[in-house]
Amino acid sequence: MNRWAAGLRELKQYPSAIGGLAIILFLIGLSLYTVVTIPYSEALDKWRGGEQWRMHPVNAGPVWADRLAGGDKPRTQVVRSTETEIREVPFEGGRQVRIPLEFDYHNGEFPSEINLFLRTLDSSRQAFVRLNWKTPSGETIALGGQRVARDDRISISQNPSLEGRLGMVPHIGLFAGDSPPDAPEVEKGRYRLVLDAILFDEDARLEADLAVYGRVHGVAGTDYQRRNLMVALMWGTPVALAFGLLAAVGTTITTLIIAATGVWFRGIVDATIQRLTEVNIILPLLPILVMVGTLYSTSIWLMLGVVIVLGIFSAGIKTYRAMLLPIREAPYIEAARAYGASNARIIMRYMIPRILPVLIPTFVTLIPTFVFLEASLAVLGLGDPVLPTWGKVLNDAQEQSALYNGFYYWVISPAVLLMLTGLGFAMFGFALDRVFNPRLRTQ
Repeated sequence: MNRWAAGLRELKQYPSAIGGLAIILFLIGLSLYTVVTIPYSEALDKWRGGEQWRMHPVNAGPVWADRLAGGDKPRTQVVRSTETEIREVPFEGGRQVRIPLEFDYHNGEFPSEINLFLRTLDSSRQAFVRLNWKTPSGETIALGGQRVARDDRISISQNPSLEGRLGMVPHIGLFAGDSPPDAPEVEKGRYRLVLDAILFDEDARLEADLAVYGRVHGVAGTDYQRRNLMVALMWGTPVALAFGLLAAVGTTITTLIIAATGVWFRGIVDATIQRLTEVNIILPLLPILVMVGTLYSTSIWLMLGVVIVLGIFSAGIKTYRAMLLPIREAPYIEAARAYGASNARIIMRYMIPRILPVLIPTFVTLIPTFVFLEASLAVLGLGDPVLPTWGKVLNDAQEQSALYNGFYYWVISPAVLLMLTGLGFAMFGFALDRVFNPRLRTQ
């Protein structure tokens, strides 16, 4: 106990230990915060996408990165009919409704898209809606009319007729004012989308949400499915740490016990363990995991089990065996045998604890190895299809040619977290090695 306490006090002398521990504590704190604020079921539901992301822009970068570079890219604005004054004129069998959706636009860049979401409530017949766009200069642009289902979306940005009239894509032409199509400039001011609807039921109601999508969103940006990447970056932290920790614990403990058992019993037991180890060393881990993921399942827990099984008879057995051989002949081991200690007690209580201080640094630096392994499998398309992880984000970015299209944030964010994880555990592990490894201790 005194040795451990002295070693921990000595760690304070190494800045790398303090820095590495700070990074590890940050990752642990982020993991706990993520699990508490975004429960597992909620995270899976969010990552599957769907209607909950429909108000997010597609492939939008982080807000902070744009502001840091001095940019003025717009954020998404959502205008809801529940927040505006609605005018209704009843008639026999229905009523006429006018919904003005107003918003201010003062950014220097055009929005990325415009969508209108409509919902008709308490109605058995489809409503008819006509749209008019009013610019700050007073110009009125007719957007056409159509029948509306119970839950419908009007994609103003993908209106070919409107694009032909404006001479440019609608989400640019509607904000360009009188500027020429070859050099459009944003007309800043207050815009209004006026909905004139006819409802064919006396109790029918119409709700409308206008989404003027920006080009930046949140802390981490969005992907091609409008998903907030912050969900995957946050939930990827506990998944990565859990995978790395469980794999490191499973392989280290089992390998150490098997090595100590072989050293103690010697003979055919030790020979069998060494031959199994030599065979297992030449087996390539990554191709085997690729084969398992391709032919059977890509479940992260199955992959974890395969990693632990293949890691039991690893090269570490020979290292541990070399450390344990002189311990077996130590006088206190002979004394333990003399007073009748069982084989299991000698292995677990007298042999293994002697080399634990030297193994702890190795164990700490082993964790990021398995974190990178899980991310590598996901990048290859063999990650868990359910869990949002750092590797899955990188895989999606690769499939969508994120770097080619200039979406650097999509790749940089998970890559930085992976590098930070490796750096934190490496710095802390190397400092532990300097403290607890007798061969590296300075006089």
